[in-house]
Amino acid sequence: MTHRVSRREFLKRGIEAAALASLAAEVGRIDPLFAVEPSETAARAVDLAVGTGSPEAALRKALDLLGGIGKFVKPGDFVLLKPNMSFGTPPEMGATTNPDVVRAMASECIGAGAKRILVADHTIRPGKVSLEYTGIGPACAGMERVTVAALNDESQYEEVEVPLGKALKKTDIVRDVLRADVLINLPVAKSHSATGVSFAVKNLMGLVWDRKVFHTGDLDQSIADLATLIRPQLTVMDATQAMVQGGPSGPGRTVRLDRIIAGIDQVAIDSYTISLTKWYNRTFTGSQVKHLRAAAEMGLGEVELDKLNIAPDTEISGGDEDQTNH
Repeated sequence: MTHRVSRREFLKRGIEAAALASLAAEVGRIDPLFAVEPSETAARAVDLAVGTGSPEAALRKALDLLGGIGKFVKPGDFVLLKPNMSFGTPPEMGATTNPDVVRAMASECIGAGAKRILVADHTIRPGKVSLEYTGIGPACAGMERVTVAALNDESQYEEVEVPLGKALKKTDIVRDVLRADVLINLPVAKSHSATGVSFAVKNLMGLVWDRKVFHTGDLDQSIADLATLIRPQLTVMDATQAMVQGGPSGPGRTVRLDRIIAGIDQVAIDSYTISLTKWYNRTFTGSQVKHLRAAAEMGLGEVELDKLNIAPDTEISGGDEDQTNH
C-alpha cells in the first residue's frame, strides 16, 4: 500500500525543501527540488500545461498534459480546493474564480475517487453573499462529496510558525490545510491595487485568519514567506478572463484569454500568466512583481519563462483586443 503523508508532514517537508533550495541557489548547485539533473528531464518534464477553449475543456486539456488528475488525487483523499471567492460579485466581473472552473475541478477530483472535497476561502465579504453571488455555491450544489464553505470563523484556524519567514514569523492558517491530503490552488487572474496582480501565490492569503498583519509590514515579502509554509500539490489558474485593471474587487477592465494554466510551480504559473496580456496598459514580466521576485529568490519557483517547459507552448497575446468594461 502506498504511504500518503499527512498534510502537516507535507508542510514540514515543503519547508525543508525550500530551505535546501535556497542554500543550493546560494552556492550555485542544482536545485534539490529536482530529483534528477535538468538535462535529463528537459525532453520530457512539463513545468506548465496550458489548455484553451471553454473552462471545462481547457481544464481537462491542461490536466491531461500534466499526466492526469490521478497524479495528484488518489482514491479516499480529502481534497481542499482553494478558489478566490472573496467578493460578492458575479463571475463576469473577473474578481473571483470562474464557477465553471471550480465545478470542473471538483468533478475531476470525484472521478479520481476523492472521499471528500472542500471548496473554501476566507471571504472578505460575508460568506453567504460571496458563495451565492460568485456563482460557486450554486455551481457546486448537489455535487456528491462536495462542500462549499466560507472560512470566516476564527476557531477554524491554528497558529503556526513560519520558520523560513523573513517578514512573516507566524500566522494562523485554517486547520483543514493541515488535515487535507491534497491542496489544489484555484486562483483567478486579476489586478490588485496593493501588489500589482493577485494570482496563485497571493491567493494563499485566503487561508490565513489575520490578513491585516500582512498589510502592516512588508506585504510582498510576507506573501512570499507564506508560500514557504503552504505549498499546494497542484495549482490551476483560471485565466479564462483577466481583470487587467480595477482589481482586486472591481469593477474593472477585463480581457478574454480562454486559458487554464496548470502545474506544481506557483511562481512559474504566475509569471506565465502575467505575460499573457497587458496590465494597466503595460507589459510586465514575473520578475517585476515584488512578491514573485521574492518567492523566486527564496527558491520557491522559477520566474524566468525561458527556463520553463510549457506544453503546449502557446503564442502569448498582447491582450489589448476584446476588452470590455464592467
